[in-house]
Amino acid sequence: MKTERTQHIIAAALACALTAGCAPAPQPGEDINTRIGKITAEHGTPSKESVTRLYDEMDFQRACQAYLWGLPAVGLSEWRNMQDNVFKVRNGQLVSYVSFDEKLGFMTPNYTTPYVATMVDLEKSGPFVLELPKGLFGGMVLDVWQRVLSDVGVLGPDKGAGGKILILGPGQADPQAPGYFVVHSTTFNVFLGGRLLDPDVETAVREFFPKMRTYAFSERDNPPKEQIVPAGDRKWSQTPPRGMAYWERLAAVVGQEPVEERDRFFMAQLRFLGIEKGKPFSPDARQRKILTQAAEVGELMAKANTSDKRMEPAFWPNTYWKHALVVALDQRKENYEQLDERAAWFYEALANSKGMLTETVGFGQRYIATYKDKSGELLDGGQSYRLHVPPNPPAQQFWSVTAYDESTRSFVESPTRNTDLSSRKPDLTKNADGSVDVYFGPTAPKGFENNWVQTVPGKGWFAYFRFYAPTEPFFDKSWALPDIEKVK
Repeated sequence: MKTERTQHIIAAALACALTAGCAPAPQPGEDINTRIGKITAEHGTPSKESVTRLYDEMDFQRACQAYLWGLPAVGLSEWRNMQDNVFKVRNGQLVSYVSFDEKLGFMTPNYTTPYVATMVDLEKSGPFVLELPKGLFGGMVLDVWQRVLSDVGVLGPDKGAGGKILILGPGQADPQAPGYFVVHSTTFNVFLGGRLLDPDVETAVREFFPKMRTYAFSERDNPPKEQIVPAGDRKWSQTPPRGMAYWERLAAVVGQEPVEERDRFFMAQLRFLGIEKGKPFSPDARQRKILTQAAEVGELMAKANTSDKRMEPAFWPNTYWKHALVVALDQRKENYEQLDERAAWFYEALANSKGMLTETVGFGQRYIATYKDKSGELLDGGQSYRLHVPPNPPAQQFWSVTAYDESTRSFVESPTRNTDLSSRKPDLTKNADGSVDVYFGPTAPKGFENNWVQTVPGKGWFAYFRFYAPTEPFFDKSWALPDIEKVK
């Protein structure tokens, strides 16, 4: 029996060695062809030179994945950088963004609704308060990884009636004060923000924003007098920076925030790239070269992961429209963390909320995105296109379609700044059946000037179609949006 078993093992080993899927062990001095080039083995082990190449490749691959992993935190870290060094406001002071120019620093902002937002460092402030008046406000509290801690406003605990939100950071005790909605954060840096949904924008801005207040809980009896600051004409951007600046932002987050169980493997990998909790970020020449290259390749991976989402089927069959927002509120699925999903969203956008993932008819918002025309070609700013919006779009409040610059992920900065069209536009031209034809291109089509979104030759762009308070035909897909198609 023993001899027979041995024969079977020998036969299996020989069969394996004769197949392409079972390569023989490297011999001394033999070159091994791999996808990263030839690796020289000495006595079956990579040579000294090859070990260096393999470690460089290992660290490069890890850095590319760390780029994708770090996107949500780097986006908020850059926001905090803008708050500290461009707007120069106090910790947690709100800044409002109403005009086209003020919103240009956002990734994929809504053209129609006014925004207000801030970053808070709870390690500096201690427990922190967001005070909201009554009104049509949709907002959120996010941790530094842009996980939703709470909606605020219409879909928050205050239900749009106004109230005080008390935010507690890691290790901060609940003061048990009456009259507060308490939110616990696992990170020190948190984002507070949202938008006004009232159709009377001017009145809402004039009446709602001045009543919003933020302050440390310790200042509750004497809050700062200066509250909201308009963004004004300052040039700013919360887009994750490129090159070494990306890693500087990520290193700052790693240095300050608690390490979560889910991220311990990333912490192990980042050590060899010069990013380690408790130590200054001071990469050597080798590490800087790898990090610089990985930021470039990592961003290209992020672009592919966003424009061609392999985790997401078409929203309407046989079209190129897909969900823009594909990540859950807690960024988790039953058996894995949503690494690619969160990278896809936070590469080109900011924030998440229950309202933005609504499954409730008549509440919240939903965003559908496209990067290609009907023929499957990427959208080109030098070409002309038409989008036919069928009658009765399923949006109880309003719908809008916005063109975004592929590079900045913000508004297309055309000469006319016509980057958006919505059902709130008073002079929108409608067809006899109530449908609307939206035109995109460098020049306006004759007779449809009011339905034109201007693009810029030489620049790529993509589109978001937003449904505010989506109705049943959106969810059951009985109403469908066709692809954008090229026209002469």
